Amino acid sequence: MTRRLHLNLFIHGRGHHEAAWRHPAATARALTDPAYYLELARQAEAACFDAVFFADHLVLLPSEIAHSVQGGLEPLTLLGALAAGTRRIGLIATASTSYTEPFNLARQFASLDHISGGRVGWNIVTSWLAAASRNFGREAPLELEARYAQAEEFLAVATKLWDSWARDAVLDDRAGGRFAQPGRVRRFGHAGAHYRVEGPLNVPAGPQGRPVLVQAGSSATGKRFAAGHAELVFTAHLEKPAAVAFRQELRGLAAGLGRDADALRVLPGLGAAIGGTEAEAQRLWDELNEMVAPSVGLERLSARFGGHDFSHLPLDRPLSVADFPPPGAVQAARSRAEVITELVARERPSLRALLHRLAAARGHYTMAGTPEQVADVMEDWFRSGAADGFNIMPPVLPAQFTAFTEAVVPILRRRGLFREEYEAATLRGHLGLPPAPNQFFDAAPAGAAVPAG
Repeated sequence: MTRRLHLNLFIHGRGHHEAAWRHPAATARALTDPAYYLELARQAEAACFDAVFFADHLVLLPSEIAHSVQGGLEPLTLLGALAAGTRRIGLIATASTSYTEPFNLARQFASLDHISGGRVGWNIVTSWLAAASRNFGREAPLELEARYAQAEEFLAVATKLWDSWARDAVLDDRAGGRFAQPGRVRRFGHAGAHYRVEGPLNVPAGPQGRPVLVQAGSSATGKRFAAGHAELVFTAHLEKPAAVAFRQELRGLAAGLGRDADALRVLPGLGAAIGGTEAEAQRLWDELNEMVAPSVGLERLSARFGGHDFSHLPLDRPLSVADFPPPGAVQAARSRAEVITELVARERPSLRALLHRLAAARGHYTMAGTPEQVADVMEDWFRSGAADGFNIMPPVLPAQFTAFTEAVVPILRRRGLFREEYEAATLRGHLGLPPAPNQFFDAAPAGAAVPAG
């Protein structure tokens, strides 16, 4: 089969730039209006995107209240509404392993897989913001290694729950009086360091068996987790060589764990301002940067470095790595801290310039250009082994996504890089992933299942 790009639309507020909410090209709809998200999802579906994706935020930082649009809908609830209003597009949402329980989350995703006809994915995150921990009755988040240890067990339990129903368990035999086969539903009795869950799940297996597993951590610990479990990886890189190295390393780690590296999809973020000319596209970034409130960027930068105070630094003095804590000591967003300090070492930007770069897409690759130039970059990264596709992050929504679908997608199709129409009905199918295995019932010997009773 010809290798083709996978495209995901990352829907974030009124656009990925921090000041997008103020721009005249941004939607005027409230972020609590489901019609706004449904229109974007349908637009992505019309362009045959693999999926739309929603991050999640468990805290409201003080500076964001006045200067940054916040208050969107809880993503799993929103996926239910989008599933009812779309037919083919995949639907991915973030949910944290830090502040929920495996049974609740497995039940929600199994239900969404049924509601959507097999189109959901779970972006697995561990929560690192200290302010978020206080919203859940904890003084501070776990340190990075401990968070991922908890996530490992959480995912193991959730997977057991999804696998606790064989695909043929439900008979719905009215005449014979049997709804399901007891021997095809398993009580597994998990008892671990963090969770005690008897099972089985009280929702039968969805069309995909399990949701597509998505991950976005790029620290050494995050990469090990992704290599062991993820099927789709969202990642942030400011330069192509770093993206090539990341994808090669991740595929190597996956192969070393006995996984098929070709069944792993890596999608770097791409924030492209698109215009009739490069200068016109650059004007959009300039307009957005003029609207930025530095206090928002400073607070977010501080959060990424575990609460480090940057407010004493002059906005227009060139930065050095000495102005930052060592990334290896950061217990919060370590991979993004590494990206930021590498940028500072390489380019020596001022604090103001750094805040503008982060305001654009939070450490993902950004550019300004014509549709041809954007397509050229995408093709180059794809053919160079930097990406299996892209997590598209329009700076302003919906205008810049419309520019992408109407001007860039046709170029990608003419070059044979992107599908003309859907060839599958599930998210797993769009991504070309194999069926999800079932640890209890795939090739299990007769009588191996323990009745659910």
